[in-house]
Formats: sequence, structure tokens, C-alpha cells
Amino acid sequence: MTIRKNLSRVLGLAATTAFVTAFAGAALAAETVSGPATDPTCMVPWSADTKFYQFPKKEGPYRIALANGYIANTWRIQMIQTAKAYAAQADVAAKLKEFKVVSTGEDVPAQISAINNFIDAGYDAIVVNAQNPTAFGPVIKRAKEAGVVLVAFDNILDTQDAINVNVDQKGLGVLWANWLIKHLPNGGKILEVRGVAGTSVDTDRHNGIHETFDASGKTWNVTEVVGKWDDGVAQKVTADAIATNGPFDGITAQGGDTGVVQAMMDAKHPFVPFGGETENGFRKFCAKYAGEGLKCSSAGTGPAQVAVAIKVAIAALEGQVVPQSVKLPTAIVEDPNFKEGEDYYPDQSDNFFVGNSFPTCGINFTAQEIMGQSKENQ
Repeated sequence: MTIRKNLSRVLGLAATTAFVTAFAGAALAAETVSGPATDPTCMVPWSADTKFYQFPKKEGPYRIALANGYIANTWRIQMIQTAKAYAAQADVAAKLKEFKVVSTGEDVPAQISAINNFIDAGYDAIVVNAQNPTAFGPVIKRAKEAGVVLVAFDNILDTQDAINVNVDQKGLGVLWANWLIKHLPNGGKILEVRGVAGTSVDTDRHNGIHETFDASGKTWNVTEVVGKWDDGVAQKVTADAIATNGPFDGITAQGGDTGVVQAMMDAKHPFVPFGGETENGFRKFCAKYAGEGLKCSSAGTGPAQVAVAIKVAIAALEGQVVPQSVKLPTAIVEDPNFKEGEDYYPDQSDNFFVGNSFPTCGINFTAQEIMGQSKENQ
């Protein structure tokens, strides 16, 4: 009898705990509300069908974490530096009790584990540049149940239970392919330098390129190599591709573009039309060698999108209305419109990404602000 009573009490307590936990999670979950966003000029919805969320307001200051994956390229390094620079700005710092940064490399389980650790540690919001768009289902569910605001940016998450902040990555692939079609109206032999395998950015840009090529009705012979958005890696794989499959009629690269052009120069490969990213070094080359055939379309988005993600996370914690999916503007400049001191900076590092600001969000950085920060975990 005593055993039955004790068992009954244990089961009753477990049921009560489960109910309280579920109720608490439900109480902290976002509600779907009518738009527009509280800050409509910054937080632009992805489409007319985008939902708007409102989280229960929490009192600050807040504990916010950045769970980054891959770190071994200049975009990611500048992104970490930009996140720290944004968190250090006086008006932002006043809202933060703690800002934590962790980079876990290309190991997806390690990144998921880092997010779980932040949830367990009671962080209010987590921003993430995800290594894989579909592998985070259980941890997304945990964040939702714990009332943690989860914001993915750049490489986003395939879910509506997190807020996504991004540019039209597939549209960038379309843009670059159309640039090559414009300059190679009869088709041709193309070198495609891809990014980090398995990420949503790489997949979306690649799909945009190939769908556009296929729709052109022309014949395209595309050689694909993996440059990991890194100058050194991209330079090596480009050199190898030129040696084995070159010469090429046109090139498109998702990043590491300065290294790609350097490999062309080292191999004495003729300059050809190029659709690429926004690195300062790449744009220097585009301006310098346009008259020799390096006709460039340079487009992308700066690492400052991490600052937009943090801004959205804070807005959600403050109970503001935010879109489930935020669409950021793309920075574009094309030949012959490369302007010194505006589109590229001769005195700045080749690795610096130009267009690293979002004025509609009040996010603007000097190179000094960003480069003064470290890339290390904190």
C-alpha cells in the first residue's frame, strides 16, 4: 500500500512537472500577429506571405549568444569582429548583460551542442550561422519550449520556429549567371568556385546559377571546384582547374574571389567576365583590369548582417513585432561603375568586405571599428 501511494505521488509529481514545463513553454512562445514590423524600414518581410511574430516582453538587460560554425575564411572572421563591434556600441551594450561568441568549425553536431549548452545556461536569445539548414530540428524545438529567441542569419534554418535573416542567396546566383550570359551570349566554358558544402548559401547560389544557365537555352560546360569562400583555398583550386580543364570563357565565385583572380594572373590565363562577391581585393582587381577583359559583377552582403540578427533578437525580446523571415538588401556594383573610395578602397585590406552596412537599420561600421575586434571565442 505504501509503495502504491509513493508511486502514485511520484507519478502525480511528474505529471504536474510536465504540465508546468509545457505551460511555461507555451507562455513564452511567440504569437503570430498582424504586420507590419515595429521597425518596418529595417525588418522587411521576405514576401507577402511572411508571418509576423511577437514574443512576450522580457526585462533586460539580456544574455545573447552567437553560435557560429565555420570560421576559416575572411567573411566569417569579419562577421565575428562585426558582431563584437556591434555589441560594444553604447546603445546596444546598455541592453546586454552578456554577449557570448562560440565558433565550432564544420562539425554540425558540435554546433548543435553549443546551442543546447546556451539554452541550458539560460540565455535569452541565440543567433546562429547554421552549418546545415535541416539538421537542427530537435534543438529548435528545445529553444522554442524554453522561450529562447532563435535567430538564424546568412546560412539559415529550414523552419518557421526560428527567425531567419538573409539576402536572396539564390538571387545572387541568378545575378552572376545573367552577367555571364550577357557577356557570353553563345554559351561557353565556365569555372564555378563554390563555397562550403552543405550550407544553405552554397546550395542556393549554386542552384540559382545552374537554373539560369539551363533556362538560357545555350550550352554551358561548367567545371565546379570547392573554394570554401577562402582566398587561399580558392586560389589553389582555381590554379588546379586552369591546369587541368582551362582555359575558361567566364568565371563565377561565391567568395575567395581575390584568390581566384590571383590564380588567373599567376597562370597567365586571359581575363574573362566574372560574377563574384564583394571583397575589397576582388573589386580592386575589377577596377584595375576591366580594360583587359576582367568585366565584373560584384554582389553580395556584408558580414554586418550578424548585427541585424542581433538587433532583431533584441527587438523580439523587447516584445516588438518582427517578421519570421527578414529580407536584407544586396550590395551590387558592376563594370564600368567601380568607384574608388566608394565601391573599393585601395588603402584597405584585400580581405575587407565592402558594403558592410545596413543604413535602414542604423548599422554602419568603419573598418577601424571592425578590425579592432578579435575573431576568438569569448
